[in-house]
Amino acid sequence: MTGTTTTSPVPYYSQWESAALVAEFVAGTRAAVDDPLWQKSGADTAEEYAFWAPRICGVACLRMALDHWGCPVPPSVVLARDLQEAGAYVRDGDDVKGLIYQPFASYVTGRWGLHARVAPELPAADLHREVTSGRLVLVSVHKSVRTPEVDPPTKGGHLVLVVAADAEGVELNNPSGFPGRSQRHARVSWTTLGRFYAGRGVVLGNRKEGAR
Repeated sequence: MTGTTTTSPVPYYSQWESAALVAEFVAGTRAAVDDPLWQKSGADTAEEYAFWAPRICGVACLRMALDHWGCPVPPSVVLARDLQEAGAYVRDGDDVKGLIYQPFASYVTGRWGLHARVAPELPAADLHREVTSGRLVLVSVHKSVRTPEVDPPTKGGHLVLVVAADAEGVELNNPSGFPGRSQRHARVSWTTLGRFYAGRGVVLGNRKEGAR
């Protein structure tokens, strides 16, 4: 793979409102219900916020893309409700199925006018080409990509946004990354990414680009 991305720095959003506290939320030393910024999420209660925060990595990725391309950025739980209505999240009591790619892509196109393409098979070479062409890609990785020195037990299950790429690797905006380490434009080699990456995702593009 050759070439490099020219994508400008992409704004960062955590799936928790207090991005500086993500390590505590992940470790369980602080409960999401105690997030001091929970009201920014648009949730009606701290409990509603705490339910959604661990589940909305895809929402955080969408908020980054919306901000990057100059669209309004709704609060996180407000977007989660919209995506639930669109069928991208299916809630059954305390269980949530999703993010379901096709209704998510349809929602992004219909509501925001952005290009969105489901890619059930997206090998590294294609991922590189999409990002170096100026698009952003939600990819499914194991959540432990925030600590890439650790070997994951499996691949996939968590969404991050690929915001830059070159011949050596990618840069990730990770909604559950650790502050100062793996949140914003976190550099990961292609070899390392391959240990976490499930080979699928959703390709996003600026509405000015049109469908491809």
